[in-house]
Amino acid sequence: MAKESVVSDKMKLLLALLALQFCFAGFHIVSRVALNIGVSKVVYPVYRNIIALCLLSPFAYFMEKKERPPLTFPLLVQFFLLALLGITANQGFYLLGLYYASPTFASAMQNSVPAITFVMASALRLEQVNVPSRDGWAKVLGTIASVGGATIITLYKGPPLLHLSGQTQEFTLEDGISPKKMQNWTWGCIYLLGNCLSWAGWMVLQAPVLKKYPAKLTLTSFTCFFGLIQFLVIAAFVETDLNNWKIQSGQELFTILYAGIVASGIVISLQTWCIHKGGPVYVAVFQPLQTLLVAIMASLILGDQLYSGRIIGAVLIMVGLYSVLWGKSKEKNIAISQGEEETLRKHLLDTEGKAVESDIP
Repeated sequence: MAKESVVSDKMKLLLALLALQFCFAGFHIVSRVALNIGVSKVVYPVYRNIIALCLLSPFAYFMEKKERPPLTFPLLVQFFLLALLGITANQGFYLLGLYYASPTFASAMQNSVPAITFVMASALRLEQVNVPSRDGWAKVLGTIASVGGATIITLYKGPPLLHLSGQTQEFTLEDGISPKKMQNWTWGCIYLLGNCLSWAGWMVLQAPVLKKYPAKLTLTSFTCFFGLIQFLVIAAFVETDLNNWKIQSGQELFTILYAGIVASGIVISLQTWCIHKGGPVYVAVFQPLQTLLVAIMASLILGDQLYSGRIIGAVLIMVGLYSVLWGKSKEKNIAISQGEEETLRKHLLDTEGKAVESDIP
């Protein structure tokens, strides 16, 4: 019975992780569709965060009543900064990058987030790097591989791998790469790099905030709330045409509901459950699967072309991701074993001390 239970739990975790990556991959495609049909790049995240806030806040209020610490002004300032990085900059740069680039490229670039997070945490001395050890070298080399992969994707497209009919070609027949396409692609790379940097910065800032305020759902709700306020302020200057706020088709409604319900509500719940059951490293290992799913979906649904340079870059990013995660896992295991040895040593010393005291008349 015990073995059956273990197998069942592992299968549930595996299915949940696969569902999580499908939800993420679907969001890349749905967001591209939303941009293609003309949904505003400001209105889209506003509606998304309204839906996410309506979904999360009731659960946060009722489930975290006992563990929710009192709010202070410094905490609210930190929540505001988390929203600025994790919601406003993250979602804003992502949509701008996706507008100029492709879903597959956006997903591949996001695989470099763990490596960028490691660099930021090391620079702020929140992460220790023991270079002489294997885990230290794994993290350093993994970071270099991820950055190298992102650079290759940005600078080198390469020949197409599939010859798909009925799609817009990104190469001109006589002149090679169209200058306009190349310029747009460069802007897409810059915006997606901003997306990765803001995402990584959000994770680095979130770690110390969670120590002070461990109520995760409440923290996420406050982040969504402040992010919504920030987007509304931007919209007041950028999106003044009321027609852009009207949902004019079922397709638009579907993309907005998917972004709010699935990409925010379901994904956050699934991710929290998976991290609780399998740990953050195990969850992150499945992230490159998202890039493969996005590439297949984009090719079938959107008719996107696959290029060799982007595949090479994506593979390098994945190798770098696994290297960083392996180094982190190895470092954690060493820390646990050293902690157990220290506990055992103290226990033995205490035992010997008591034995000596009992021998004293």
